[in-house]
Amino acid sequence: MNHAGVADDSKSDSRSEIGSYVAVGDSFTEGVGDPGPDGAFVGWADRFAVLLADRRPEGDFDYTNLAVRGKLLDQIVEDQLPQAVELAPDLVSFCAGGNDIIRPGTDPDEVAERFERAITRLTSAVGTVMVTTGCDTRGVPVLKHLRGKIATYNGHVRAIADRYGCPVLDLWSLKTVQDRRAWDGDRLHLSPEGHTRVALRAGQVLGLDIPADPDQPWPPLPPRGTLEIRRDDVHWAREYLVPWIGRRLRGESSGDHVTAKGALSPDDIKMRIESVA
Repeated sequence: MNHAGVADDSKSDSRSEIGSYVAVGDSFTEGVGDPGPDGAFVGWADRFAVLLADRRPEGDFDYTNLAVRGKLLDQIVEDQLPQAVELAPDLVSFCAGGNDIIRPGTDPDEVAERFERAITRLTSAVGTVMVTTGCDTRGVPVLKHLRGKIATYNGHVRAIADRYGCPVLDLWSLKTVQDRRAWDGDRLHLSPEGHTRVALRAGQVLGLDIPADPDQPWPPLPPRGTLEIRRDDVHWAREYLVPWIGRRLRGESSGDHVTAKGALSPDDIKMRIESVA
């Protein structure tokens, strides 16, 4: 990898030759918010793997999803990076640090230093490493107060991508995921449509022919009344906020008893997506 390169957010003919892909990360990459028929999550990375596999001869594509919800950057580096390095795929997507950033008192500059050490390790061992920025949380009530902190971290991620020649899956610029329909009921994770749009954007980043435009505007919605908004807020607090606070107080993580999905067949992913469409 040319460390003097500039982040290339799209194209490169060599990327059409991607025959193996490993997804590394947390709940975003595991696919939380995008459930399949069996309750296991699909998510943008699995959907993106299907786009990549469709460019290859039948059966000539390997995909592994190592992501586990709730994981901090150091946990991802310790648990998932060695597996990704051992697999030595043509492409790794690396999305990490988000759970660190939303924790009170964390320093985005320091988190970025650890992120760069992980990128150094990955780029020396695998083909292409695609990094991901965080979404613009302006319209996400539970996260909007962290917008500046997320933007600072995003700036570091892009600078690191410049230094290591990594393509960037820039979610901050994907305006369509700022619509509330792009988010799950927990207001922390993307909905199936949100994950789909991210997968399409990832395809754009690597210069793939994609089946739809991730920037396609959403259909207009009727305005919501104050009572409806308040009712939704109460439901969200009861169903999601209180349990989340409880886990934090107990020192628990949503991923404590979760194992990674591991190696997956793109054909199986397609069937799972179609069964809930």
